[in-house]
Amino acid sequence: MTNTNDNVVWITGASSGIGKAMAFEWVRLGYRVVLSARRKELLEAVADEVNSSGGQALAIPVDIMEETAIEGAVRQIISTWGRLDVVVANAGFGVMGSIEKLTAADWNRQLQGNVIGLALTVKYALPHLKQSRGRIGLVGSVGAYVPNPNVGAYGASKAAVHSIGLTLQVELMDTGVSCTTLHPGFVESEIARVDNDGVWHPDRRDPRPKNLMWPTEKAAKVMVKAILKRKRIYVFTNHGRVFVWLQRWFPSLIRKIISKNLKPK
Repeated sequence: MTNTNDNVVWITGASSGIGKAMAFEWVRLGYRVVLSARRKELLEAVADEVNSSGGQALAIPVDIMEETAIEGAVRQIISTWGRLDVVVANAGFGVMGSIEKLTAADWNRQLQGNVIGLALTVKYALPHLKQSRGRIGLVGSVGAYVPNPNVGAYGASKAAVHSIGLTLQVELMDTGVSCTTLHPGFVESEIARVDNDGVWHPDRRDPRPKNLMWPTEKAAKVMVKAILKRKRIYVFTNHGRVFVWLQRWFPSLIRKIISKNLKPK
């Protein structure tokens, strides 16, 4: 696959944060972008910005909690541009609460969005990716590897994403399609501003440590590069890699660090 204006990238969760930043990075490299998210007005604003800057963008609102919406988006992509070369399953959210307090509804919502929605995004894109010998990017989290106090459901969902990526890497052997699972550490995003019911609170405080936060543009560049290089698993930021390494070799130390610095007071 070459970097020409014929290539089409579909990004879910593209109305803000990492998804939005990745859209502009793909456009910078000469790709046409399909942008999907729930918030139609924000999504269309991003598409307008891309188009006015000389790129090509198509906005298709999608709620990843709805299978028919995912399937319909793929049909619209193919009917509009006739092909699909890359899918980045980025849409997701975090359900807050200790394991002791989470309800069945909390767990169902978390897994429906971050796991089932992601898997179905890949499912409906795959027939077209096989035609183009394309690429899949799954957005996981360092939380797939380390303890996640008060966001245990989120960590479990990202561990599932990691497992899905490993499985796809086997199932897609000899198809020409690659799967890259991306595990970021702390990156600027709106994930902390969405409550357990999916309601966005623009003024909600982000509890994550600001001194460790990567800007979205920096994250987007390394993520796109990893997908293009067909890496299987890509863990970043620097602190994210350190956390994963410590969890592997010194799990008692990482428990102490997280308990002291990240556990809710």
